[in-house]
Amino acid sequence: MFRVSQFMHELMAPSPVGPHRNPPGPVVIWNLIRRCNLACKHCYSISTDKDFAGELTTAEVFTVMTDLREFKVPVLILSGGEPLLRPDIFRIAARAKAMGFYTALSTNGTLIDEATADRIGSTGFDYVGISIDGIGATHDRFRARDGAFAASLAGIRRCVARGVKVGLRFTMTMDNAAELPQVIGLMEAEGVAKFYFSHLNYAGRGNKNRLDDATMQITRDAMDLLFDTAWEHAQAGRAREFVTGNNDADGPYFLSWVRRHQPERVDHVAAKLAQWGGNASGVNVANIDNLGEVHPDTMWWNHSLGNVRQRRFSAIWPDVSDPLMAGLKRHPRPVEGRCAACVHLAACNGNTRVRAERISGNVWAEDPGCYLSDEEIGLP
Repeated sequence: MFRVSQFMHELMAPSPVGPHRNPPGPVVIWNLIRRCNLACKHCYSISTDKDFAGELTTAEVFTVMTDLREFKVPVLILSGGEPLLRPDIFRIAARAKAMGFYTALSTNGTLIDEATADRIGSTGFDYVGISIDGIGATHDRFRARDGAFAASLAGIRRCVARGVKVGLRFTMTMDNAAELPQVIGLMEAEGVAKFYFSHLNYAGRGNKNRLDDATMQITRDAMDLLFDTAWEHAQAGRAREFVTGNNDADGPYFLSWVRRHQPERVDHVAAKLAQWGGNASGVNVANIDNLGEVHPDTMWWNHSLGNVRQRRFSAIWPDVSDPLMAGLKRHPRPVEGRCAACVHLAACNGNTRVRAERISGNVWAEDPGCYLSDEEIGLP
């Protein structure tokens, strides 16, 4: 995740540059349930509205949570499918809060009625992320459900009214890129605290729909809009947060934006980008699916590192006998092609390996989702 707003504050009030450091444990995104009331076209878990056998029980979830806490995992993001369809979701969340985890909920928002919003507020979620793929009919098409936009917007409003920190998540493709300004405007109008811009990643139904991925120039235009908007908010002192995900070329592209707008800060931002370190799959980001399989991140459901029913997460995660994990944990990673020659490798860390694997069959090939020019990455 590239924290755009954090880097905007670096432009306003530069902080000392330090070495790259990993947190004590990874952020864990936990798909507690695969069932979902929607059938979104970019769903990485290929969820649908039916029960899936073999999902972890409440007792098993609690056992894993104890191990995660002892392993110094700082953050649990409770996801699905649609996590609000899991009957014990609020028991799990309350337990997570009591154990000291930063606890987030990742939901489509359509099931947040007044009673559910009350429970979300009283549980004390640190953050609730709700996906919006466009305005009105555009969102409904992405979610394959008429009325999904209205239901999600109502859920957003109910959470905001209860003082819950809410973020809008927007995954851009060619089909909704033109509505990015409107979705940002929605965030501002509704008093939402955070905007998460996600690039399309080629996993699950996202892989099936990758031909709809935004073109390079549209992606650059979207990043310019996002950076300009985040800068305006930072200068105005507004408490709004902008972040991006699933394309770590965003960091080096931000450096190009800085070069155009504040060239005197280029060296400082370059050093801060290296301190950030880019893609963290398999290192600082982990995924547990509904069956207890552990993956390097949510986009790697085709690759299991082990199951928490047979082996503790704390034993699975450091194990580099798996070649993929061994490569992901290497610094620099053993990437090839443009990625290997890129002058920004320390800042990007080879970007998202899933796209490389899905397109070429080689997990270490150059990332086809990189939207930087040869000149920008230091090639002749």
